[in-house]
Amino acid sequence: MIASLRRCAAAVLCLLLAGSALANPAPPCSGGARWPRIVGYVDAIGAPPPISADKLDIVHYAFARVRPDHAVELHKPGAAATLAALTALRQDNPRLQVVLSIGGWGAGHFSEAALTAESRASFADSAVELVRQHDLDGLDIDWEYPAHPSPGISFRPEDRQNFTALLRALREALDALGAERGGRRYLLAIAAADGEAARGLEIARIAPLLDYLNLMTYDFHGNLSRTTGHHAGLYDSSLRPSDGRTAARAVDEFLDAGLPACKLHLGLAFYGRRFAEVEPAQHGLYQRFGSDGGYISWDRIKHDLLGSDGWTRHWDRRARAAWLWNARERRMVSYDDPRALRAKARFVREHGLGGVMYWEHGQDPDEELLDVVRKALRLSR
Repeated sequence: MIASLRRCAAAVLCLLLAGSALANPAPPCSGGARWPRIVGYVDAIGAPPPISADKLDIVHYAFARVRPDHAVELHKPGAAATLAALTALRQDNPRLQVVLSIGGWGAGHFSEAALTAESRASFADSAVELVRQHDLDGLDIDWEYPAHPSPGISFRPEDRQNFTALLRALREALDALGAERGGRRYLLAIAAADGEAARGLEIARIAPLLDYLNLMTYDFHGNLSRTTGHHAGLYDSSLRPSDGRTAARAVDEFLDAGLPACKLHLGLAFYGRRFAEVEPAQHGLYQRFGSDGGYISWDRIKHDLLGSDGWTRHWDRRARAAWLWNARERRMVSYDDPRALRAKARFVREHGLGGVMYWEHGQDPDEELLDVVRKALRLSR
């Protein structure tokens, strides 16, 4: 009850802020959208992987980057051709929207671009020009993370307020382009994470500016963590303290801060995190490890590990999460399997969230996990 009251108060604040933020705020939930949405990221150099366009609502191209002069550019070889291939998917699904994502882990120059009105204008104008040139449907800002010294990129305390101002500049520039195009609505989204990463966000103030927020509810454990663990666990595990990061706790954090549920997309991992030299207790779960902590795609998990000699699948009923353990080699893999994804799809529906997003399409080339998610969300496509 208390949490519900906090969310109601936050929602009222969000609506009040919408009036002062800009003349044309994003609607509470984007008009014409079907819920729950499915949003997929494509991280491709050259031709994108095969994509069944009718299975998605929105596809994100990752990534463009910010230059030192604050302008946004396509820097990957073949980026323009990749965007053309993605927009061509509209022939198979006219309702598919294609969004350009800017940034990603380790991408810098955001703090400088957000610092002044002039730098924000350079960022917004150049980003929107890419939308115009490539016939895109919007922009996604993946700044990891404002006011936070993540992977060595520049940051400053005022990033928190400056990011709001940057998003406002983008919203206004997208709306101006929309007015030129007969009132077309262009999307504006961000990717965000919970906990310390969320401290640099004025969530209630940016909510009116955004059409949706992709919540990166994965990488809770990896090469930077002290132990193995569920890297994308939905709930707490009975085998760990109850104060760790989980997808459910991250969702609550953003909803309580004022983000409307229908603007929140729960992040799904189409990959696992691997660990080596793991202490053997609890089949390697929540144990010290000596090396690795890197990534492994669902495709490799399925073909190289599942059913292979030495590997045993385990299921955490409380956390709704799977892991693999190889006792002989003392290796552990945490991953989202079909059972975990079905649990997350139920969570999305039960909590009235806007949908799901996943990273990344090329790691599920047979679209097996995508099909599981679609079926669990009971979407008729």
